[in-house]
Amino acid sequence: MSIFDEESLRLHRLHKGKIKVDVKDNLRSKHALSVWYTPGVAEPCRQIYRNPETVYDYTIKGNTIAVVTDGSRVLGLGNIGPEASIPVMEGKCALFVEYGALDAFPLPLKARTNEEFVAAVKAMEPIFGGINLEDIQIPHCFEIEETLIKELDIPVFHDDQHGTAVVALAGIYNALKLLGRKIGDQRVIISGAGAAGSAVAKLLVAAGVGDVILFDREGVICRGRTDYMMPYKYKLAEITNKSNFEGTLHEGLVGADIFIGLACPGLITGEDIKKMAKDPIVFALSNPDPDISPEEAKSAGAKIICTGRSDLGNQVNNLLAFPGIMRGALDSRARVINEAMKVAASMTIANLLPENELREDRIIIEPFAKGVAQSVAKAVAKAAFDTSVARTNLTLQEVCDLIERRLEGK
Repeated sequence: MSIFDEESLRLHRLHKGKIKVDVKDNLRSKHALSVWYTPGVAEPCRQIYRNPETVYDYTIKGNTIAVVTDGSRVLGLGNIGPEASIPVMEGKCALFVEYGALDAFPLPLKARTNEEFVAAVKAMEPIFGGINLEDIQIPHCFEIEETLIKELDIPVFHDDQHGTAVVALAGIYNALKLLGRKIGDQRVIISGAGAAGSAVAKLLVAAGVGDVILFDREGVICRGRTDYMMPYKYKLAEITNKSNFEGTLHEGLVGADIFIGLACPGLITGEDIKKMAKDPIVFALSNPDPDISPEEAKSAGAKIICTGRSDLGNQVNNLLAFPGIMRGALDSRARVINEAMKVAASMTIANLLPENELREDRIIIEPFAKGVAQSVAKAVAKAAFDTSVARTNLTLQEVCDLIERRLEGK
């Protein structure tokens, strides 16, 4: 047990978790009870009954999200169940509170099927303004997210997929900027076609990357393949791998511009890096051990290297994305978080690091930098307006002012 493990156990036991529920006004007087509870509370109830949209004005709905899981794929721990997932879900809620000024509540579900999971979330929709799905195994995470997006009237975001994709794309934008290359000219190889790998591929396609080729444990995802192909992989095959390449991962890396690893360590070596195009970009994002060590990749000629670890630099950290994305979605009252909103978040995260500060070892801004969530939220809100999914009665400027007030109040 490490020193971090010991301290974590001590603090979790001491505080009995990481979050709490509080009240927003003093209720310790007769007048306060009359206003905030009975009889005064009846009037906002009447207003909401007459006009359901005013629930956003009179209740916590407009600033409250649920962090929902079934505990089937928690971190690197696997299927540990809903109870054991609670510390992670509390932690995610704490990050939404701290960085996005959002009220977030953990909801681990004892759901045995996708249908049970979806039914439970739909039943809770009245109180929540958004849903953040977390740590759900594939393919269930795709099926659950797709169903909830169709059937809920509030935004649904699966951070394991889209948070990783948004920050990875931001890193690619800056790497290409530093090297003077165009995104439409890049051929990208992705190892790992799980939640993160699939979402990265789809977002890169939406951003205009020249070609994206994915590999899973059975080989390349291509049109015509039938072995070990789940429905979501058939969909990926239709939008990636333009030339329908059918070779191995090692063959695919020959002449490739960018490698993104989201599988496991040991799948590629320095010899593979040497066969890539000039000045290759390597995103070895598997945790806790990168797909290839930064040292080996560097010695083999990789020009820019990113990992998913905070102790290795150029970290692709989802914390740069999810608080601001959800903040912008809620304040614009967007029903969905679409690809345009995600791309806008990526470009904003990239541009937060001034061009004159870009270096091979610094292409992604730190998540603790001032104003990250605020900038991302405003960009997401603008994209929501631009793509006509914003449903607020406020103007874009008023939404941006609201975002500033909420986040500066932290």
